[in-house]
Amino acid sequence: MRVLLINQTFYPDVAATAQHGHDLARYLVAQGHEVSVIASRSIYGKAGTALPAYEKVDGIEIHRVGRSIYGKAGLLARSTDFALFYALTALKALEIGRHDVSICFTTPPFISLLGLLLRAMRGTRLVYWVMDLYPDVLIVTGVLRERSLVARVLERINRYALSHADRSVVLGRCMEDRVLAKGIDASRIERINVWSDIDEVCPRPRVENAYRREWGVGDRLLVMYSGNFGIGHDVETFANGAARLAERSDVMFAFIGGGKRKSQLIDAMRARGLSSFIEADYQPRERLGELLSAADVHLVSMMPKWSGVMVPSKIYGTLAAERPVIWVGGEDTEAAAVVREAECGFVIAPGDADGFAAAVRRLADDPELRQSMGRRARQALADRWCAPIAMRRWDALLRAVVAQDARKEP
Repeated sequence: MRVLLINQTFYPDVAATAQHGHDLARYLVAQGHEVSVIASRSIYGKAGTALPAYEKVDGIEIHRVGRSIYGKAGLLARSTDFALFYALTALKALEIGRHDVSICFTTPPFISLLGLLLRAMRGTRLVYWVMDLYPDVLIVTGVLRERSLVARVLERINRYALSHADRSVVLGRCMEDRVLAKGIDASRIERINVWSDIDEVCPRPRVENAYRREWGVGDRLLVMYSGNFGIGHDVETFANGAARLAERSDVMFAFIGGGKRKSQLIDAMRARGLSSFIEADYQPRERLGELLSAADVHLVSMMPKWSGVMVPSKIYGTLAAERPVIWVGGEDTEAAAVVREAECGFVIAPGDADGFAAAVRRLADDPELRQSMGRRARQALADRWCAPIAMRRWDALLRAVVAQDARKEP
């Protein structure tokens, strides 16, 4: 089976969609499939980067087109970058020959339309991997008004893509509900969670952890948020909750990664006179297991209005690290369901700084509770949400979709 992945980010980019795409591509190659990727020559968030136009990595043929010209300079600038990527990707897809199935992500938005074009021209089946739901993202961020002409046009475009793709893969129950509410037939929707590699992220003892030594954590309880600090994440509850723990010299916070709201969080911590925290950039993926094991407790967050628009993937890494989770977000989300079903942490409503602080205190004061929650977290991942399970479902889905196609290459 010949598989084509289309996403603006891919290896060696560390963006979540790039990592999950790389994981899936490697797995498919290991199953004997031929896998090609079309991605950008830029790296997310790194201006001036120019990756090779072609390379073969892990048996994956990676074709890269264009570069970000304007970066994040504004909606019009980003739209221009996206338009350039659409055009160059279309040309490259036609150049590299026919594939049995394409997997189109959502960066840039509506790239799935190219998948529909390839199906019309070459009979290539389309699986639409809905990492983020558009135009919903633009509406909840306030970029577009829900009833505006542009929003309504984009909504029609996305409904067309969802209803005409051979399958659309959503990341959780909350996202599935949103897609169903758009009138999409349930038979066209497949729910496959994103994952963490249970072999890549292994729990490690505190005393052996290099990060804890580097940061001088000692025996303190380390509460960590790692990843993207995006506009959909509730950093205020972190800061306000931390302020209520100021008297606890045995508690320390770590904020690792980047994003628009990270500087706001750091400023909020300092404005409250808090200094017992660590701040660091994204860490290399090869140190992911060590990083996640450095924490005693992990934080995951998303504002309720984002429920189903996107699903935070970082929760699965925290499960792999065998650590309890504090979810700050809506109760009707996939992340909240994971925490409740695995019995591996606490679900805290956004803005509930007292509840947040109480959860941290309870975990700080009860090492046995931390350990039992951590064990349940990792076991639940192994049983339900680990990479091998998700990958096998992806392989089965792609085979089923391609089997629908009676057309054969001459």
